[in-house]
Amino acid sequence: MPDSPVFMSIRDLGRLVRDREVSPVQLAEIFLARLENLGPDYNAVVTVTGERAMQQARRCEQEIASGRYRGPLHGIPFGVKDLLATSGGIPTTWGAAPLRNQTFDYDATVIRKLEAAGAVLAAKLAMVELAGGAGYWQPDASFTGPGITPWDKTRWSGGSSTGSGAATAAGLVPFAIGSETMGSIMSPSSNCGVTGLRPTYGRVSRYGAMALSWTLDKLGPLCLTADDCGLVLEVIAGPDPKDPTTTKRTFSYDDADVGSRRFRLGVLEDVADNTDRATRHNFERALETLGEVAEIEEVSFSDLPHEAINYTILFAEASSAFDEIVDSGMLGELTAPEDRFGSYSRVAVLAKDYIKAMRLRRLMAENADEVMSRFDALVGPSRAGIAPPLHQDFRKASRGGRKDVMLSVGNGAGLPAISVPSGFSSEGLPTGIQFMGRAYEENAILAVARSYQSLTDWHQRHPPDLLSS
Repeated sequence: MPDSPVFMSIRDLGRLVRDREVSPVQLAEIFLARLENLGPDYNAVVTVTGERAMQQARRCEQEIASGRYRGPLHGIPFGVKDLLATSGGIPTTWGAAPLRNQTFDYDATVIRKLEAAGAVLAAKLAMVELAGGAGYWQPDASFTGPGITPWDKTRWSGGSSTGSGAATAAGLVPFAIGSETMGSIMSPSSNCGVTGLRPTYGRVSRYGAMALSWTLDKLGPLCLTADDCGLVLEVIAGPDPKDPTTTKRTFSYDDADVGSRRFRLGVLEDVADNTDRATRHNFERALETLGEVAEIEEVSFSDLPHEAINYTILFAEASSAFDEIVDSGMLGELTAPEDRFGSYSRVAVLAKDYIKAMRLRRLMAENADEVMSRFDALVGPSRAGIAPPLHQDFRKASRGGRKDVMLSVGNGAGLPAISVPSGFSSEGLPTGIQFMGRAYEENAILAVARSYQSLTDWHQRHPPDLLSS
């Protein structure tokens, strides 16, 4: 075997597997051991699916030996956020203590597509209970414990895809699947120093995924590079008759060399206001770097209550999605004290307010498309600050009520975005920069992100104590 495959990109691992320099069985053994031995250090893993993984790895090895190579994901281990249904008696807990033994007799479409491409399911990964739908205020909101970033064991990995971010950053899996309703891919990507892609709403089937908000939920990959995100998205994207919200559009990843291409990027005039010092400094430095390959122009969105629109929709839909859970009384068994009552208040959202929010949402989407029509992407910090301490109450650290317009518009309008590492703070914690595109223009933001990563090496840096683990 060549040097350790840990922290190698999917692209590079795929070449080794294709050329039979490393076997799928060897990869499975390496990453299953890391999941078992290191996963508890970051509260990143719910279930290691060892038996299933080894069966799949052996099958992959036989297929490749016989000349049936399926593509760059063939034989590559992966993990999924534990809101995706898995068959075979493997629990799907939704991060919630009262559901720790919940099982399904089918696999989520995303898992089926990945396995059809030859990827090997190695783990169900930790998450904030009910994907944050009960309104958690602090990191300790999962029966597996607070998610921990591999860069500092006293800091949060970000939510609600806590394990997906931490496991990828710690080299427990080459890539993971997370979900986003309002920041749950962007947040752990930034806090853990990995690359995370939120696809266009409807680009990826959600069949078999826990519903939080039917018109906001999205599934996407967390990887080491933007290129890897493109490879994974090509596999999981596409229509699904079991999810009527999926688009009929297909997606083919354009991985052509961006070379000397120049991009047009927009920057919201106040996008870095009220971010912490490291985030703002690294963002400004990233803009200077991007100036080598892009024309950058300041822009603004219309004056709409973007955040209020989204949360009205989210709260109304979540109250319906969790109706049975609320009625069952199991909220009282959740880990975070605030989650035991948070869902009750959301029942009070009025139908007229929900309808008004949906109407304003259309205006928000139309304005966003008009503003972004001249650009390959809008650029901004992925999050307002570095990973917070594990004991921090989010309400007391909201930085003066900062409104994240890119987060609100991006999720409300269902737009794709990718977060990539942009540097580190003085404490050695990663920061992220995001590129957001128009609907269905994932290839555009992937090209910008790949170009940025060709000019920087932040994505090639990994937690020092894990490099020799």
